[in-house]
Amino acid sequence: MKTKLSFSAGLMLPLAGAVLVARAGGYQGDQGTSARGAQEPVALGEAEALYEESFSVVSTVREMPDGRVLVADALGQVLVRLDLDAGVADTLGRVGEGPEEYRQPDAVWPLPGGKTLLVDLGNGRLTELSPDLEFGDTRPYAVGELGPGRELVLAIPQAVDGRGRLYFRSFGRMGGGEVASDSAYILRLDLESEVVDSVGRIKLPGTTTRTTGSGNNQNTSVSPIPLSAADAWGVAADGRVVIVRTGDYHLDWIDPDGDVVSGPAVAYEAVRIRRGKQEEWVHTRSETGGGLGISLEIVNNAMTMTASRGGASSDDDLDQYDWPDFAPAFYGRPVPVDGGGRAWVRRHLEAGEAPQYDVFDGAGERKMVVQLPPERRVVGFGDGKVYVVRMDEYGLQYLERYALP
Repeated sequence: MKTKLSFSAGLMLPLAGAVLVARAGGYQGDQGTSARGAQEPVALGEAEALYEESFSVVSTVREMPDGRVLVADALGQVLVRLDLDAGVADTLGRVGEGPEEYRQPDAVWPLPGGKTLLVDLGNGRLTELSPDLEFGDTRPYAVGELGPGRELVLAIPQAVDGRGRLYFRSFGRMGGGEVASDSAYILRLDLESEVVDSVGRIKLPGTTTRTTGSGNNQNTSVSPIPLSAADAWGVAADGRVVIVRTGDYHLDWIDPDGDVVSGPAVAYEAVRIRRGKQEEWVHTRSETGGGLGISLEIVNNAMTMTASRGGASSDDDLDQYDWPDFAPAFYGRPVPVDGGGRAWVRRHLEAGEAPQYDVFDGAGERKMVVQLPPERRVVGFGDGKVYVVRMDEYGLQYLERYALP
């Protein structure tokens, strides 16, 4: 029997207990009628430094103690150490499957002791780099087993806290070939104890499912509905998890003990999805290299699982999709948290408007709105710095550094 599934849905685990501590405020309007918050945007200002060579896709950066940054480019298949002030870069490692090699280096995260975690998407593994950026131990990012009564998780981190614990979302209970539906869990992996636990539950985007073939040879694909509402989340260095809730648009902060602090609802003006917003959605898919694809193949009870990023098509027939009437308040993407514990939430605006981030404190209160220059997005933070990627009309990406507001 051969069954192949490709999906971006979630793997279900029991939810850890959470105690609600506080909830202030209330929802201030509904779709199409509510008013955008009254705070005036603060311009990010001029870039302190920028790198003139392009990347294919940049999802994270890792600032080193000497001010240089590590950049992983999954589609470009390169890991570099970059000196933005001097405008020079050194390539680390090479493409391959052996030691000091990688395929689709997708992200870099800080680990305790000055170490770095490299997500080697193409080889299905996580690689530890020493403080001197020497390649060290590797481990598969697939944890567990597939089958009835057993759980399989992909520990591809969306965040790493100051203790080196990995945070990622579940990808669906696959036992019996059934993909989970409208929600997933935020999972946490302690690399020392090998314990995986759940720290919160999130709403997923709406999906469409297509099955081709029949009998013992079937292909099932699960795809998100464009611009459908979904929660977004991130993690602070101290292990607090922030979840941005769709619907009334508020933040939940979950501390390491499971207590929850909820902020007030934020008023916003929902953006109607017209052709310009649909075209913008196609364009912004290139920011993440077309998104993360998970493929699971089962042949005679033997499982092969792969993950990859692929180039997003720019010539989609937009009419083939089922579009919601309104865009959600914010992007359902990872929420970056700066060194001061502030969560940066990227807003959905009218097509063509300059990007804006709502910046929230640890109580879930919005403290300011930061406006970026056009075609920019935040990819990371350093010591008083914020790192931003500019994407041009060809989908090429350029790294810039700004002073942190």
